[in-house]
Amino acid sequence: MSHGPQLRIPATYMRGGTSKGVFFRLDELPEPARKPGPERDGLLLRVIGSPDPYGKHTDGMGGATSSTSKTVILSKSERPDHDVDYLFGQVSIDQPFVDWSGNCGNLTAAVGSFAIAKGLVDSERVPQNGICQVRIWQANIEKTIVAHVPISNGQVQETGDFELDGVTFPAAEVRIDFMDPTGDAPALPTGGVVDEFEAPGFGLLQASFISAGIPTIFVNAADIGMGGTELQAAINDHPELLTRLESLRAHGAVAMGLFQHVEEARQRQHTPKLAWVSAPADYVASSGKPVAAADIDLNVRAMSMGKLHHAMMGTAAVAIAAAAAIPGTLVNQAAGGAGQDGVRFGHPSGTLTVGASVDQSGGEWRVNRVSMSRSARVLMEGWVRVPG
Repeated sequence: MSHGPQLRIPATYMRGGTSKGVFFRLDELPEPARKPGPERDGLLLRVIGSPDPYGKHTDGMGGATSSTSKTVILSKSERPDHDVDYLFGQVSIDQPFVDWSGNCGNLTAAVGSFAIAKGLVDSERVPQNGICQVRIWQANIEKTIVAHVPISNGQVQETGDFELDGVTFPAAEVRIDFMDPTGDAPALPTGGVVDEFEAPGFGLLQASFISAGIPTIFVNAADIGMGGTELQAAINDHPELLTRLESLRAHGAVAMGLFQHVEEARQRQHTPKLAWVSAPADYVASSGKPVAAADIDLNVRAMSMGKLHHAMMGTAAVAIAAAAAIPGTLVNQAAGGAGQDGVRFGHPSGTLTVGASVDQSGGEWRVNRVSMSRSARVLMEGWVRVPG
């Protein structure tokens, strides 16, 4: 039996925020993978090395975590006032599935840099020195994002002294503005700042459902038996607890109105997210760095693809910022009440500051903008190879 050579596809391996992913130009993918469908999904699964029953991604570019099993496809935008179209695929680790239902806020920080370096941004828009505003169309959720990318001598400036908890080394700061992240939809999909729903094993729970960034279910830590300062091992080393939390997420997704049936929600681990909040408390981050209650407004822990995230997903940070700015939500209450146009929250790797601009019209809350700072850099560039 003869076997053909491997495919050789131009690709760039990048870190964006606290995530890593494989970046492609749409026009450099093999022809069958340039449109949505099983050929594209099959290619990206093989690039990452999924599904992997060993949970290691040994035979692919993935890192066997939700933060490192990511893919990005970019193309020059034909949409007015936009530079680049950004499509994100979250690759399942142990299932033959690529989730296209949401964005990755962390990798968003790398989109602008990649777009400039690969000529997807018109050269006259890139200054010799200063900041290039890259106008991104996020195709998964059909929203506009603006990345403020530092430029030095006409090239993307990647090195710097900006430190981001969850990332070991400093780099250049990239400010990200998520514009009108809810669009025409209300930030509170049910209309209430706090709702109640039933979840097996937890009983009747209070929750705040937020649709900004990525649909997110916020519950109080104490209501689900948490302290709010958990690190990954306290959650991820307990399979029974993970199963219960996934069931909680699925029931919350139905209560939020995203799905009609719990089983549907179980098939979409990327959306919505589940997070629990608590008032400020001292703890030691996963790096060994002390986090003082006096230095944060609240603590937040969030699940991503069935596991506690090692820091905070960028899209969930958008939801946190929006919820903190809306009086009465559980996030707002944990942060001390009153309107919060900016909060600093604790997560397993440290802290993050986010800000939101919101307003209320006709009884509905809308989010105008959410801002945060991340960093990004190229880790490797060239070609990725996959068996043909």
